[in-house]
Amino acid sequence: MNAVRYLQSHARSNSISACAQYTREAIQAGGIYLARTNLAKDYGSSLVNASFYEVQGEPQAGDVVVIQATGMHTSGHMAMFDGQIWISDFKQMRGFYPGHEYRTNRPAYKMYRHD
Repeated sequence: MNAVRYLQSHARSNSISACAQYTREAIQAGGIYLARTNLAKDYGSSLVNASFYEVQGEPQAGDVVVIQATGMHTSGHMAMFDGQIWISDFKQMRGFYPGHEYRTNRPAYKMYRHD
C-alpha cells in the first residue's frame, strides 16, 4: 500500500505539528486526492468525499483516524494505521491518541477506510 509506505518513510521521531499535512500527503501518494481543510479535526468530510467511509472496531492498514480538538490542541489530530501502529507526522507508539492530553481527555474521533 503506497500511502502506508509513504507515511512510514516520512514520519519523524517526534511531532512537528503537521499531522494533517503528512497524513494527507500519504493518502495522495496512494493515488487519492483529498480536499484540504484548515484543521485536522475537519478532514472527515474531505475523506468521505474521496470515497472513504466510517468504520468501527479493529483498525486495518490504511485506516485514517480524525480526532476532535482538546484543550491546547485546538486543531485536533489525524493519523493513519500502518497495520501495527498509528502514524501522523511521527510514529505514535501509544495508540491513535497522540499525546498525554488526548489520552487523558479522550476527545471524540471517527475512523475511516477506503477499499
